[in-house]
Amino acid sequence: MKKILFSPPDITQKEIDAVAQVLKSGWITTGPKTKEFEQKISDFCHTKKSICMNSATACMESALRLLEIGPGDEVIVTPYTYTASCSVICHVGAKPVMIDLKKNSFEIDYEKILDKINNKTKAIIPVDIGGILCDYDRIFEIINLKKNIFEPKNKLQEQIGRICVVSDSAHSFGAKYKNKISGEIADFTAFSFHAVKNLTTGEGGALTWNLNLNNNNINNIIYKKLALISLHGQNKNALEKTQLSNWEYDILMPGYKNNMTDIMAAIGLVQLKRFEKLIQKRRGLARIYNKLLENSEVNIYQDNNKLENSTVHLYISRLKNKDENFRNKIIQKLAEFGIATNVHYKPLPMLTAYKKMGFDINNFPNAFDMYKNEITLPLHTLMQPEDIELVCENLKKIIN
Repeated sequence: MKKILFSPPDITQKEIDAVAQVLKSGWITTGPKTKEFEQKISDFCHTKKSICMNSATACMESALRLLEIGPGDEVIVTPYTYTASCSVICHVGAKPVMIDLKKNSFEIDYEKILDKINNKTKAIIPVDIGGILCDYDRIFEIINLKKNIFEPKNKLQEQIGRICVVSDSAHSFGAKYKNKISGEIADFTAFSFHAVKNLTTGEGGALTWNLNLNNNNINNIIYKKLALISLHGQNKNALEKTQLSNWEYDILMPGYKNNMTDIMAAIGLVQLKRFEKLIQKRRGLARIYNKLLENSEVNIYQDNNKLENSTVHLYISRLKNKDENFRNKIIQKLAEFGIATNVHYKPLPMLTAYKKMGFDINNFPNAFDMYKNEITLPLHTLMQPEDIELVCENLKKIIN
């Protein structure tokens, strides 16, 4: 029986050779490869600067800490996401404010955002599910309507002059929205390069920003502050400290250990060169899924019209008129045929940590409705069209 894995990394000899080269260089932690990768990401995303860290989670939290968001503040987030989108709010001591999804949609209910904004609201974390970007025009329109009640806590917040948009774009590196690319749309954009992502560095992430402030030096100031946050608050990186007679350093703040290594960056640099071909293959495989699942008992999320602007990180689908128990049985049956699937996502109010905070899934009926019959089918660039055919054939047979 052929096994179809859910999302193995697509690693070639070129990535292996790049890592070997770094290992032989004598410099394997944050250094020239990481800096090169940061510049390549900035070029790709049309931003002045970017910074690489060890995860998208670290990137999001660092953005919140840069903005000095903390106790007494509120941050708006969707309940339909992985915990990282919300846990970073808790890490900085702020209060997460969850807003239900639009009905029959994986996107937050934009119209309800306005009612939740008050003078404590400092940021919103939109989530780009599956590689499709949120409606950022609508988000900015809404938060600008409440600019008059925004109360800044520091100089950067004052310069921005409104709620900050910190995008969880873990799924959407390379995605587009109205001729703009993810990374240049939100105020801050956090990408994930985890093992299952379309572009991987094993673990890892990057943060870009596009604030359009009247300050020519703002990008360098932000980069330096984020570098401090991500490396213990140390005013010299490891490479600088190793220069002859340059050992002395200072700690300017009690920071964190979130830096990316050159080993990770070396993988990312090769992946970035391959990225366009990888995305085109994902789109091609998704089109095969779409065709084979036409007129079936499965609702597809990304129709062919959406694919050209999506990174197709996940092939999200829903079983028509089915419930949670039926969906779980389908997952089990597919596993018996050697086909791995997943669910994206179990809403946060259904998880123990968020129940303890007082969140109740009954207050998020639209999120539950999207979850109860959602099934994510395997989609990765090591798959072939016949693999898609096998998945669809078994899925339809089991449903019927």
